[in-house]
Amino acid sequence: MTASVLGIADDRALGGSLRLVVTDPLTLRTAKAAVDRVIKAIDAAASRFREDSELSRLNAAPEREVLVSPLLAQAIAAGIRGAELTGGAVDPTVGKAIRLAGYDADFAQVIKDGGPLRVRATRVPGWQAIRFEAATRRIWIPSGVEIDLGATAKALASDLAAKAAAEAIEGGGVLMSLGGDIAVAGAAPSGRWPVQISEDSGAPLDDLEETVTIDDGGIATSSTTVRRWTRAGVVLHHIIDPATGLPVDGPWRTATVAAATCVDANIASTAAIVMGHGALSWLERQGLAARLVDQEGRVECTSRWPFVGVPANSRRSL
Repeated sequence: MTASVLGIADDRALGGSLRLVVTDPLTLRTAKAAVDRVIKAIDAAASRFREDSELSRLNAAPEREVLVSPLLAQAIAAGIRGAELTGGAVDPTVGKAIRLAGYDADFAQVIKDGGPLRVRATRVPGWQAIRFEAATRRIWIPSGVEIDLGATAKALASDLAAKAAAEAIEGGGVLMSLGGDIAVAGAAPSGRWPVQISEDSGAPLDDLEETVTIDDGGIATSSTTVRRWTRAGVVLHHIIDPATGLPVDGPWRTATVAAATCVDANIASTAAIVMGHGALSWLERQGLAARLVDQEGRVECTSRWPFVGVPANSRRSL
């Protein structure tokens, strides 16, 4: 497979990079239009950086039962499911904690080096504080709770955009990457989709980096090395430990996971960073292919990594 036979579109979306790849270049415009519709809908529903987003309006209306749209309900359900599956290592109620840590705008607008912050370590409210009925799409949040669906919503957008693009081009092969959260759909190219494993999704392709191949599902990478900022000389990042309400201070700087969907891969990769020393055993119990990088750059993997040649139907869900 060579890049010349593929259609590739690069863009920016949801505060990060977007790359769409299709197996037939003639279908690229149609596929990109389908992707853009999904991205626009996700941004309007789940962005915490837009005052007019549905999520921002929900966070501004505590102690009230609110009927949310099907798309926001899907994103909230994914966030709560992630919390349940990970024992709270991934939690949608970290919104206030991440805002107080300085990530209070689209990352491109976050001041990279600023003055001191007064942040007190305290457990986040927890997903159990939310009352949500997926069937009726009704939700109630208590005062003081701010829902953040950033990582989960981005992974969901990758899944939905890949599916929408594949449907728009009648089953043609699609690879969708949003800030490194990758989903594939449709007929994979000959030789499968190659995916470079990197801590920075914006890094150029490098033959020295590890590459794996997939033909279904998704891959997600969570890292403390990319979305970072400094306040009064203290380096902070965007992955919050719900037990403390502060950026994670653990053994892993990067976690990459492959799963049946990009959402599941993202849940697991974020949870791995938060779980720390218990991450590898948890990932093994889930039967997931995962690659972890510690603070010194040493790599540790689960027994299912790498997964080159693994049949598509063996990709695991959480």
